[in-house]
Amino acid sequence: MTKVRMRLGVVSAGAVLAGVLVGLPTAAHAEAFPVFALPFQTGQQVYSAGIHSDDGNSGVKNAIDFSPYDKTVRAPLAGTVAIQHCSGGDWVTIDHGNGWRTGYYHMENIAVTDGQAVTAGTVLGKTGNALPCGGSSTGAHVHFTLWALQESASKLRADRVAAGNWSGMSYEQVSAEVAEAYGEPVDGKSFGGYRFTEGAEQYGGTATRLRDNAVTQLPGRFRLDR
Repeated sequence: MTKVRMRLGVVSAGAVLAGVLVGLPTAAHAEAFPVFALPFQTGQQVYSAGIHSDDGNSGVKNAIDFSPYDKTVRAPLAGTVAIQHCSGGDWVTIDHGNGWRTGYYHMENIAVTDGQAVTAGTVLGKTGNALPCGGSSTGAHVHFTLWALQESASKLRADRVAAGNWSGMSYEQVSAEVAEAYGEPVDGKSFGGYRFTEGAEQYGGTATRLRDNAVTQLPGRFRLDR
């Protein structure tokens, strides 16, 4: 598979969203990092394009692309689904408690609904090239993102962005202003027995298997053991 890269497609969110991001904090503070699996079934080969910022150009590197062999995206941890709606369709986020959220962009055949409680391993959908809010994609994958919302702010429904309601917001807005405020760097985090480290450039880094310290250079393929 060729290297997957994404660039922004400029999509207007409409006047109703104008100024909604004014006053966002520069950083969010969630609780201790949870024990996440990877967002797909074990026992298969996975391609990853490496760690990058949400827009693939600059900013907080809170994203990593995955293309599992079976093309099925699964919840990496229990939580509650929050569907984000755009004019071109939907994308999925999951709130895992204590401010932690994961995001799943480009998915097709979404298999969950807003407010649904999921467990680790619940099927969310299929890897794809969907662009519900803008952006671009070359090659079916899931654009997996990590977020740290402020738990106290997430309960203040008056601030819909802080509360995690990003419906109607363009990919450009989410990947820039929202990512700057709430994006959590993937660098140094462990998922499913692998520790991911960013590289000097976008779409790079390593995946280190924790049980034996075997290192896969990204972009590249690794096997997620059972």
